Amino acid sequence: MNSIKTFVAITALTLVSFASFAQSITATAGTLDDAEAQIAAQAHKDGASYKITEATTKNGVHMTAELQK
Repeated sequence: MNSIKTFVAITALTLVSFASFAQSITATAGTLDDAEAQIAAQAHKDGASYKITEATTKNGVHMTAELQK
């Protein structure tokens, strides 16, 4: 019984830890520069750095980034 409680506690702490370090955000704009500026502003607001994970251009720009705290 004690090992089950320990396992549950470790699992919960691991999930909380991952959730606090990475967050995915998106931006939509007319140019790559404008989309990245939106991502940078959100990262600055959250006190985080960011890594762009994808960007597509088709009648505008859609960009996804991961915030890293």
